Amino acid sequence: MTHVEPMDPHEAFAELGRIRLADVDLDALLAKIAQLAKRTIPGASEVSVTLLHDNKPQTAAFTGELALLLDEKQYERGYGPCLQAAESTSSLIVPDTGTEQRWPGWADTAAKAGAHSSLSVGLPVHEHVTGALNIYATAPNAFDDDAIAIAQTFAGFAAVGLANAHLYETQATLAGHMQKAMENRAVIEQAKGIIMGERRCTPEQAFAILSKLSQDSNRKVRDVASAMVENTRRPQR
Repeated sequence: MTHVEPMDPHEAFAELGRIRLADVDLDALLAKIAQLAKRTIPGASEVSVTLLHDNKPQTAAFTGELALLLDEKQYERGYGPCLQAAESTSSLIVPDTGTEQRWPGWADTAAKAGAHSSLSVGLPVHEHVTGALNIYATAPNAFDDDAIAIAQTFAGFAAVGLANAHLYETQATLAGHMQKAMENRAVIEQAKGIIMGERRCTPEQAFAILSKLSQDSNRKVRDVASAMVENTRRPQR
């Protein structure tokens, strides 16, 4: 584990709030959240972010192999504090993995790996996506009331950022689909114009001809239209 300089919680919260979604993708935002949490939450040795989509968990960001290992051990077993925190969007603390009884198999693995306490805080990201901020410590009883309060406040800021990022990416995807649809519509209209000019027919008749060409060649209408437009643009020899 690499040493990192501690960060004042208020500075961390402000930095989360300053992130411009147009400048970072979701992966970069998740990595930023994990790194800031490691620097901000007292007692943190390694941090990860679990995302739960349609009941399928994945570690979307992590600061070290210890965090990734202990997340994945929970996914393999189907239970553990980070999964429960993600499912219930609540906070789960394991004061001492050496004496933990709720998840004995996982707790034993954690203790042997060098993680002697953990804290997982739920992240309500979206209607169909939840998650958890997982903080692992190499010492038992690493998280006092102040650390827990800071972690929960940090998770609140992070959840807002992730929800906004999810919405931003959804809107960007929708805008991309709309742009593609407009491009498709434009090339189809161009092809209809070519057919109308050549056959002296109505727009409806031109589209019917285009559709018939699509069926006969087993290609999409858009592809037939695009080929027709491209062929018309080529200089005639």
